[in-house]
Amino acid sequence: MTIEPTGRHRLPPLARILGFAGLLPQAAAVAVLLAGDAHQKTAALGLAYAYAALIFSFLGGVWWGLAAATGLKAPKWVWIASVAPSLVALATSIFRMAGPDPAVVLVVLGVLIAASILVDLKLKAAGLTPEGWLALRAPLSIGLGVLTLVAGLI
Repeated sequence: MTIEPTGRHRLPPLARILGFAGLLPQAAAVAVLLAGDAHQKTAALGLAYAYAALIFSFLGGVWWGLAAATGLKAPKWVWIASVAPSLVALATSIFRMAGPDPAVVLVVLGVLIAASILVDLKLKAAGLTPEGWLALRAPLSIGLGVLTLVAGLI
C-alpha cells in the first residue's frame, strides 16, 4: 500500500486493536502504583516513565513517516514537530537520572502526550493523515497522557 498525501486511504482495523492494546502497559503501571508495595511502586514508576518516553518518541517517528510519505509537499513545521518528541524524551531522561522524584517527568510527558493531539489535528488539516486518523489518535493520545499524569501524581 502506498501512502497518499490526500489522506484518502483508511487505517486497517488491526491498527485500532493494537493501538488500544498499547495503553495496557501504562494502565498496568498505574494499577501497581495504586495497589503495590514500595518495591513494586519503584519498578512501576520506572516502567511508566520508560513507556511514556518510548511511545512519545515513537509518535514523533510516525509524524516523520507521514511527512516523508508526501515528499517535498510536507510543511517544514511537520519535520520539526516530528523530531521534538525524541528530544523531549532524551531531556526528560537526563532529568530523570539526575532528579530524585520521577513525578515531574511523568507529569511533563503526560501533558505533552495528551497535547500531541494538537499536532495530529494540524496534520489532518494539512491533508497528511489517513481516514480515521483522529478517531484513533485522539483516544490514544488522551488516554496515554492521562495514564501518565496519573502515574506522576499518585
